[in-house]
Amino acid sequence: MHETEARQQIVDLAASLFQRGFSVGTAGNISVRLSSGYLMTPTNSSLGRLDADRLSLLDADWQHVGGDRPSKEVVMHRAMYDARPGARAIVHLHSPHVTALSCLRTGDGPLIPPLTPYFVMRLGREVPLVRYYRPGDPQMEAEIREQGRRGAALILSNHGSLVAGDSLEGAVNAAEELEVTAQLALLLEGRAVRPLSEDEVAELL
Repeated sequence: MHETEARQQIVDLAASLFQRGFSVGTAGNISVRLSSGYLMTPTNSSLGRLDADRLSLLDADWQHVGGDRPSKEVVMHRAMYDARPGARAIVHLHSPHVTALSCLRTGDGPLIPPLTPYFVMRLGREVPLVRYYRPGDPQMEAEIREQGRRGAALILSNHGSLVAGDSLEGAVNAAEELEVTAQLALLLEGRAVRPLSEDEVAELL
């Protein structure tokens, strides 16, 4: 995708996420891989009020070369791109239901079981959980890289979600699916749930 087109797509899709409550205030960030580097939403910027000309431009080595200063969570994006070499975009959100789930104590099972075929088709067999790190903490990089190899979407403990896609639209769609499935998981909590079976999941992958 040409850089000019990528800039406008970031602005448009970020505004859509913001307007529908997937992000509030200055929470969340988005990045897109270019042929020569990366575009990223700037630090302390609102996904609902981005300026295409002020998006952060980073080179292939993640050095800031243009636009406003990038999000402090650039380390998270860098680790996920390392884990997912085919990813063209990454979306990080603090959407309410995923974030609520991320604050729950967990046992051995996944936070979100495979409840619907759309969850499996967009997010895979499971969404790994990453332990809590302070936002921007470089120590998270190794774990995100490791967990990101298991799945294109991650839940960050007490924080939100991190979703990679083969396009920005694909990453946004998957992040939305994750939020809706987290809502279902919370609605169904304490009930006798029938998740998809292993055979049913295998049919979708």
